[in-house]
Formats: sequence, structure tokens, C-alpha cells
Amino acid sequence: MKRRVLIGLHESAGIGWRSMERILETEYWENATEFSSTDWVNCGLTEMQASKMAAHFTEDWLEQREELIHSKGIEVMTRLDEDYPLLMKESVRPPWVIYLKGHRKLLNSFSIAMVGTRVPTAYGRKVAEQLTTELCRHNVTIVSGMARGIDGVCHEAALRCGGATIAVLGTAIDTAYPSEHTSLYRQIAVDGLVVSEYPIGTPPHPGLFPQRNRIIAGLTRGTLVVEADVRSGSLITADSAMEANRDVFAVPGQITSPKSSGTLGLIKQGAKLVTSAADILEEYGIQNEPGSNEREILPEGNKLTEQERHIYHMLEQSTLSFDGLLSRTRWDFGLLHSVLLSLIIKKQVVQLPGSIYKII
Repeated sequence: MKRRVLIGLHESAGIGWRSMERILETEYWENATEFSSTDWVNCGLTEMQASKMAAHFTEDWLEQREELIHSKGIEVMTRLDEDYPLLMKESVRPPWVIYLKGHRKLLNSFSIAMVGTRVPTAYGRKVAEQLTTELCRHNVTIVSGMARGIDGVCHEAALRCGGATIAVLGTAIDTAYPSEHTSLYRQIAVDGLVVSEYPIGTPPHPGLFPQRNRIIAGLTRGTLVVEADVRSGSLITADSAMEANRDVFAVPGQITSPKSSGTLGLIKQGAKLVTSAADILEEYGIQNEPGSNEREILPEGNKLTEQERHIYHMLEQSTLSFDGLLSRTRWDFGLLHSVLLSLIIKKQVVQLPGSIYKII
């Protein structure tokens, strides 16, 4: 019931991320279908919002929304789900609910965000295709925003070489934008994964696109900006990555090209300069040969803390659930959570559905 109510709250007009946070801090929020206007006001809503919620937030309405989502072949993931990505949970304002079309398991795969200008140069396109292909051959999932330009080039290159790709939309889950990417949207929904924070029926709005960039950054180990000028929206994704304490990479370009001014600026600020996929892969100890189905990770003891080594050695014996690890270590929840997250980021451990962990 909690999950159902959470989805309903997320789909209610006028209830944003902050409002959701306040409501979920309220005792007995799972009984929201029985709330009066006064109860909603006590949750932090205005009297007008409270009146609307008391009128529409019913069991019948929740059921209608469920039926609509199901009829369109859309899956829903919430912060309450066991396979909600740990990396995204640790990001800036992780979404309470996301909508999915495609292969859900990709959310917990090793991934890198690739973003850039909507009007790339021939150089930008060539570099985007080359780096995407190299990363996909090393089993890296490519995450981008399905926008015109570099985003689309990266998705297409990943699909073309048989790699995995995730498109994070700035529109409702059932809306392909821009329209010329309708075919791309359909292909990603079959061979990859389409993700959106926005419910069915959400009207397109320019303000939604910057918000989705935090999800692109939050899902991934690092963000690579391929080509961007100083006003490019892809720099918002880079900022989100830095806020979430993720890696930022940038491709250098000609100093005379306005399309390279944003990436050159990132490099000056400390982003790692990238000229090949190896520059990214080495950050995570990935040493395998292209085309291999397994990564050769370097689990050297001096790269792990004592606590990380303890968990790593436990998982060498067998895969374990979070609760199993909690029971065996007798650590507090927060410590175990942070150690597992660090091992995932260092590419020593992977999280499977059901909060199961295993070494790679």
C-alpha cells in the first residue's frame, strides 16, 4: 500500500519533490487516501492544494492510474523498491518515482553518462561515435538524454554496435522528444531502457530538461562531456555529477571553436581530459581487452579500506543480501550502506535485484 500511495502522490498535480518529502515525513502517510483537507494542510500543503487532494486522492483514482500505466506497457520503480539503484539513491535529490520502458536491470549496470551540444561539429560527432563504441565494447552502459546532437549520436552508436544504452527523458515517459527521435525512442525501449521522472500526460516544458540532468548524472559513475559551448545544458549534467561526488570527464577541442569552450572550461576546473575510452576505464581499474564479456578488475588490497576488504572477502565466499551482510558484520545500517556504495563505485561489487551483492 505504501508503494501504491507513493506513486499516487508523485502523480498528483502540484505535488513536487519538496512537497513529497514533507508528506513522507508525516506519520501514517500511507493512509493518505483517507486524509481530510486538514490532514493535507498538516502535511505542508496550501489550503487550495489540500482541498484538491482531499477531493481526488482516492482508492478509485489510484486504481485508474495503475490501469493507465499498465495499459501502456510502462513499469514503475520507487525509492521503496529493493532494486532502486544505490548510486542514484546517493545522488542529488533522487527521484521518488521513475517510469521505465525496456530492460530494468540496466539501471544497476556499470554506466557512464555521455552528453554534449545539440548542434555538434563533424569532430564532435566522430569523437562521440568513437568513444561510445570503445566503451560499449568494454561492456559499459551509455546513459544520455536523447536530445538532438551528441545525445542522439551516442545512443545510436551504442545500439549500432550492440551495446547497452539508457535514455533519460525530459518529457513524460510516453512522449518521444524531439519528434525526429521517435524511431530511436522505440528502439531504445526494446534494446535498452527509457527512463523518465515525469508521469503520463505531463505536458512538455523547458524547465523539465535541466531537472532530468541530475538523474543522468545520478545513475552513472561519471559524466563525459564530448562537445559543449559555455551555455550548453550538458554543463548542468557535469555540475550535477560534481554535486553527487561523481567523476567528470571532458574531450578537448580546438581552442578557436566555440563548441569546445565548455569542455575546455571543465578541463581547467579539474575534469579529466579524455582522448580515448582507456582514459575513463583506467579510473575504475578496468583492464580487459575489447570484446571481452568480463572485466579484469584490480582488487589489490591497498586500493581498498580495511572495511571494504572485510566485505569483499565475505562476498568472495558467496553472494549475500544487504540484510545478510548486516547480520554478519553487526555494523550499523549507514556504515554498511556507505561501504557497499564505495565498493560499487570502485567496481569491486555489483548490486543485483533484491538488494543482493556479489563481487565482479
